[in-house]
Amino acid sequence: MSRLDSSGSGNSVSTRVLSSVVRRLLDARAASRVAERIGSWPQPALLESGQGFGLAGRHQILTAHPRLIFEANGPRWRITTDQGSAQSGDGDPLAALGELTRRYELAQSGSIPAPNGPPFQGGLIGYLGYDATPLIEPIPRRMPLETRLPDIRFGLYDTAVIVDGTRDTTELWAWDLLGEGDQAVRRRAHRWQQDLEHGPARPIPRSRFLSPLTPLIDRSAYLRGVDRILEYIAAGDVYQVNLSRRFEARGRVSPLDLYLRLKRQSPAPFAAFLAWDDLALVSASPEWFYQTRGDRIVTRPIKGTRPRGPNTSDDLRLAAELQASPKDRAELTMIVDLERNDLGRVCDYGTIRVTEPARVESFPQVHHLVATVEGRLRESLGPIDVIRAMFPGGSITGAPKIRSMQIIDELEPCRRGVYTGSIGYLSRGGSSAFNIAIRTIVVEGDRAHFHVGGGIVADSSTELEHLETLAKGRALRAVIDPAAGEWIDP
Repeated sequence: MSRLDSSGSGNSVSTRVLSSVVRRLLDARAASRVAERIGSWPQPALLESGQGFGLAGRHQILTAHPRLIFEANGPRWRITTDQGSAQSGDGDPLAALGELTRRYELAQSGSIPAPNGPPFQGGLIGYLGYDATPLIEPIPRRMPLETRLPDIRFGLYDTAVIVDGTRDTTELWAWDLLGEGDQAVRRRAHRWQQDLEHGPARPIPRSRFLSPLTPLIDRSAYLRGVDRILEYIAAGDVYQVNLSRRFEARGRVSPLDLYLRLKRQSPAPFAAFLAWDDLALVSASPEWFYQTRGDRIVTRPIKGTRPRGPNTSDDLRLAAELQASPKDRAELTMIVDLERNDLGRVCDYGTIRVTEPARVESFPQVHHLVATVEGRLRESLGPIDVIRAMFPGGSITGAPKIRSMQIIDELEPCRRGVYTGSIGYLSRGGSSAFNIAIRTIVVEGDRAHFHVGGGIVADSSTELEHLETLAKGRALRAVIDPAAGEWIDP
């Protein structure tokens, strides 16, 4: 164990090398400036939480400069290091990703997390797109590929700033993942500290959109899709299906500008920003897919939505209406049962518990109904076993899961891509965490697009389901088109 102390005056970032215990308190504004600085560095990965989300959003992970990149499209995968070497293969990308997790000892269920350390202690940060699902389940892909984003992408990060909202600390950590030795780690930590404290701040360009935000599937087509799902439910094929629609705009896009504005517009407990080349993910997700700490796993599905009220009394009324709604509670119960079944594939018998069956959580644009389910992982299993058992999250597919995904492929006029996949990390120290990639803008060159959707059940109202998609997309639309007036959805 080695140690580098960053003592001095002012709001400097305290530095930890490996697992030392130096601390320096910083206010929230200083931590925000660090996020903006790192967000402009090469291939940044920001996993952040807005204020007021308690333990669910306690830590923020801010990093850049990955040491290697893992990417996969269909059965093809590729690993590229920061030194330019490459390795590729054809077969099962999740197996190749599993080899990386074993090589760097990431998210192993037998590991004992450090009691005072951050949840992320070096490892892989990235995403699994919804379009990676056919690697796990026999799901068709009717629509052609139309994105340049890979199905799976992770970077290996060995230096990060960790913000602890509970302890009000912002710390710079560096780890030796590649066996480079103590002196190399100390030099890297010092270089990061100098760049954070004294490096030039780059101006963040503004995004300017030249085309209006347009739906790929209009209101009438979405309503027809809802009606078709209701027919499937009435026939006994499924109990619930999540149906989504996509909106797109074109213009001069600055992904970091979009992310910073979305973070202000719609604070969320599981926000994320990933960027490389002219591609980016800009996410303000309210939903925690799953988290592991050693052998403990927790998932928190969301089902049920109400818009925020224009005043306090209306807002409280809408939250109480959601809490009491038989439809929404039944919808959530279906998904809780699905998640318990998925957890049963990887947890010890008798350890799965529903610790919160239905709780209202409030966000800037909507109220959601949330449940909490947890279990104890079997010691023999690794993180890829968990992904194979759980992915994609049941709250954004339906029940039964496979039949729901087949109907989604039949009815949605484009692939989901990253949307309703998961963004997160696999870390040393036996931890991992992933969000559900909803409330997420995808940037590809001069265009930005996002999906919104909702779960359809037997007593769903087609018009109310349509209005729910607009409520969920309101913050994303405001970020892309701040001057837009009332949302007229033809």
